Amino acid sequence: MIIGDRLRALREEKKLSQGDIEKRTGLLRCYLSRVENGHTVPAIETLEKMARALEVPLYQLFYDGEKPPQVPNLLKRKSDENVWGSSGKDAGYLSKLRRHLGKAAENDRKLVMHMAQKMAGR
Repeated sequence: MIIGDRLRALREEKKLSQGDIEKRTGLLRCYLSRVENGHTVPAIETLEKMARALEVPLYQLFYDGEKPPQVPNLLKRKSDENVWGSSGKDAGYLSKLRRHLGKAAENDRKLVMHMAQKMAGR
């Protein structure tokens, strides 16, 4: 689904013009046009503004159905599953790694992640 097409469809369904959305969101009409025509991909904050202006929940910008989609419980794991970093020394190491990566500069984090991806690909 192209987000611009979905935004246009919702706007037209509500019988609103780009000018109406401009007034409700504070976003420029030319920007709204660029989004609807697929020239610009809006940030999530911008999508939240548009959802409020269209008076729809945010999920409806990405989903066509009448009811909210069923969300699987991705956090639920089998108790017998041994996941690395969930206990013992590995958990301490993972916690320390997360803490240090959180303090690192963005470029350093990108370098570490790039190196890790290269090593994982071997």
